[in-house]
Amino acid sequence: MLKLLLDEHVSPDVARGIRRRRRSLAIHCMAEWEGGAFLGKEDSLCLLEAAKQGLSLVTYDRRTIPPVLKLWAEEGRAHAGVVFVDEKTISPSDIGGLIRALLLLAGAAGNLDWTNRVYFLHRQG
Repeated sequence: MLKLLLDEHVSPDVARGIRRRRRSLAIHCMAEWEGGAFLGKEDSLCLLEAAKQGLSLVTYDRRTIPPVLKLWAEEGRAHAGVVFVDEKTISPSDIGGLIRALLLLAGAAGNLDWTNRVYFLHRQG
């Protein structure tokens, strides 16, 4: 079951917009999650706690997250899924576009097991 954690570079407005449209979809933004305790923390710490809570990370960070995922795969360590967004496809300022894309993803693949799943989000209509 897909449950989302937006990294600190994704606007909290995305979480608010998704909550208004689909209350059944669990979504957290980094600023609110765990009282903001993971803001500015290492990627591996955030991914570890997200995995414990079954949260898939939504991130624009294609520089530092992939090496962590590679290392974890080599170590046999599981994560709860990562959804990568490319800023050339969906700009961080395109709140509505990101909301629509995440809602479509949740509708199409929300019931799947997201353990170790990596997905590249695309712009929707």
